Amino acid sequence: MDAQTKKQQRRRSRGMTLIEIMVVITILGLIAAAVGVAVIPQLNAARVDRAKLDIRNIQGALKLYYTKKGNYPDTATGLKGLVDMQALDQLPRDPWNNEYVYMNEGGKPVIISYGADGTSGGEGNDADISSKELDTGGGKK
Repeated sequence: MDAQTKKQQRRRSRGMTLIEIMVVITILGLIAAAVGVAVIPQLNAARVDRAKLDIRNIQGALKLYYTKKGNYPDTATGLKGLVDMQALDQLPRDPWNNEYVYMNEGGKPVIISYGADGTSGGEGNDADISSKELDTGGGKK
């Protein structure tokens, strides 16, 4: 082999050029963005589903409380009464790390999660999730 051939083989075996690396990084970025766009809505839907499941679990604990005490906790006592009676291990928090709101409306318990914004009202991820809606089958998605 002459010197020219050795020089060409060394040049080929050096690795990737800067442009090739930039193309690979761009492609990886596009793939990551596409995955993010597909995953984020599913994550939000999973949080709403978990809040609905938590509310149903709290309703089960409230039924146990009612069976033992003959009535539901008043609004002032709230969900703390379920923890005191050991129907729940601890005060539950919604998927957005806010406390569930408990109200006793005319002897009927109502549990509410105010959604992602943590305030009453809202749409989409900020919409309230209430046990009233779950009981009537009108839960928001």
